[in-house]
Amino acid sequence: MTQELIDRIEKATGKPCHRFIRRNIFFCQRDLDEILKAYEAKKPFYLYTGRGPSTDAMHMGHCIPFLFTKYLQDAFDVPLVIQITDDEKYLYNEKCELDGKKGTTAMGYSNIKDILAFGFNPEKTFVFLDTEYIQYLYPNFIKFQKHINLNNIKKCFGFDDSQCVGKFAYPPLQACPAFSNSFPHIFGTRKNVLCLIPAAIDQDPYFRMTRDVAVKLKYQKPASIYSIFFPAL
Repeated sequence: MTQELIDRIEKATGKPCHRFIRRNIFFCQRDLDEILKAYEAKKPFYLYTGRGPSTDAMHMGHCIPFLFTKYLQDAFDVPLVIQITDDEKYLYNEKCELDGKKGTTAMGYSNIKDILAFGFNPEKTFVFLDTEYIQYLYPNFIKFQKHINLNNIKKCFGFDDSQCVGKFAYPPLQACPAFSNSFPHIFGTRKNVLCLIPAAIDQDPYFRMTRDVAVKLKYQKPASIYSIFFPAL
């Protein structure tokens, strides 16, 4: 995050940057200048972030991306999509169930209540669970899968042959919300509306991969802005 970018954000929004930028909590980015260029030219973009439901309630560290995303939505007055990855947490944690009162889908709904409490604009915010929205994600999901091989997934995420096949198949699904035509009720068939992803730095492998495959699909590469982890007390 250069001072030039910070100055451009403040000029574009007419207000000081969020304290998370000023304090270097959100410390690095990819193509943020393209987002600012689009905003200055009055071209649309949208925000995409998410939550993996591993517990019934979110803790303070989970709040960092959502507090910052709320600032971005207010400052730029743009749509926001929030992916609840109930499928991911079921696949990645052997102790998790998908269904039932303690399943990842139920935890996802509980987390949604916490997320809505951040005060996002209800007219411009769409929250979805992967297991319930999959029919709209699926076309981009299979296109993405066709353009990435097993070695790419292994190198990117460190998987080995003992992992369940679902772990190898999942990453392309997290890429899909970065493409605007995954949301036909918001963007129609437009596939190149710019996307900005605020997230913690551990999510970068997903979106490096997304940017590489976006070129092959002739889609707009998503931009991203990343935070450090919340420090332990």
